[in-house]
Amino acid sequence: MDFKVDHYVLVLDEDLSGKIKKIQGRIVSVETDDGFLIDFDESELVLKSKEDLALKSKTFLHSNMDTVISEKELPKRKHQTKKRVKDRYEPTMEIDLHINQLVKSARGMSNHDMLTLQIETARRQLDFAIAKRIQKIVFIHGVGGGILKLELEYLFGRYDNIKFYDANYQKYGLGATEVYIYQNTTSN
Repeated sequence: MDFKVDHYVLVLDEDLSGKIKKIQGRIVSVETDDGFLIDFDESELVLKSKEDLALKSKTFLHSNMDTVISEKELPKRKHQTKKRVKDRYEPTMEIDLHINQLVKSARGMSNHDMLTLQIETARRQLDFAIAKRIQKIVFIHGVGGGILKLELEYLFGRYDNIKFYDANYQKYGLGATEVYIYQNTTSN
């Protein structure tokens, strides 16, 4: 590159720039903006054009600090997110029954132990939702061999005030079941 003393250069791969003070072969001594004299290989430097320097110095020329502060202090209108009709019918509660979500490590647990834990968790969460009058729940069980899904269907079948069906395919795929809880049930 064609460097000369007093050229302004930028250092590649570092946040340094400054004026060239001395050139000895491929070694260029640059005085940084902080006043340090550092030697660089010429391949590590890029020449900064005078137009770029003029543009840099004019960046804040037209702005007034009081104007900037007053802009920042103006109250911003908060945007309310509008709920889409589709979103109103989304379930309010999701329970992930994957074993790694229920325990830190499944090491030492048999398949029966894991299935029992998953079914008990589902039963507890369903009872909680009924008590708190939560209308929709999605149980994420995964696809797997289908045993957990069958056990969940058996569990849900024991409740009179619920219906269950496959959850939204676009969101969950085949590995989730949505439960709808009827709220106005009369007990005899």
